[in-house]
Amino acid sequence: MLGRFGIFLYLCSRKDIIEVMPRKNYGMWYEVHPTPVKGEDGKNLVYVRPKSGMKLTMRQLEDQCERYNALRYGELSRAFEAFIRVAGRFLAEGYRIETPIGSFAPKLSLTKQVTDPDQVKDRDVRLDGVEYNPGKLWDREIDKWLDGFRRYDNPDTQTIMADKEKLEQMMRECLQKYHGYITAGLFARYTGLTLYSARKQLNEWTKGDNPKLLKTSRGKEHIYTEI
Repeated sequence: MLGRFGIFLYLCSRKDIIEVMPRKNYGMWYEVHPTPVKGEDGKNLVYVRPKSGMKLTMRQLEDQCERYNALRYGELSRAFEAFIRVAGRFLAEGYRIETPIGSFAPKLSLTKQVTDPDQVKDRDVRLDGVEYNPGKLWDREIDKWLDGFRRYDNPDTQTIMADKEKLEQMMRECLQKYHGYITAGLFARYTGLTLYSARKQLNEWTKGDNPKLLKTSRGKEHIYTEI
């Protein structure tokens, strides 16, 4: 059996592995975007977020777990599926579920405004999703790998928003790409806008005497289609 040092030497000899292993000396990419809130100097405050497009699929995660944690490919997905089935049952009964990756609890709300507690009926209560509290686990785990931050020169939101002709062209390209409909999230990723700015622009195209888009509710989000 190879010891830990032997395994380390083996991994170092595999160039295909080293290329995809997390590197601590790079730092996390981040973007800077304006908010609609004004600062003390009268200018828009800014906020930072991880660089857009940084996403792992479940297949890629499975591959990493197989390479570095001796899991067979598919075990992670099966574990998730089993957890979701069992946890879903207990969440439906009102349980809070504590796990190594955080806690999960059903989130409830009322279908209407009520001021008298005695007037709340069973039919007035609805499930509003699941609340997730990661606790401190992820802070500790991420801190093991984090080696500072580095700025990514993302497109300037105000510059993109100023060119309405190009923005409309991108909207039509986005509609064509996604088979006749778009959401704020899809439009944000396609144009480089923030989610707030993308939603604001899409809503503007639904207003006026000659609107360009029709806004339709679909669950908790809205879809936009060409008129």
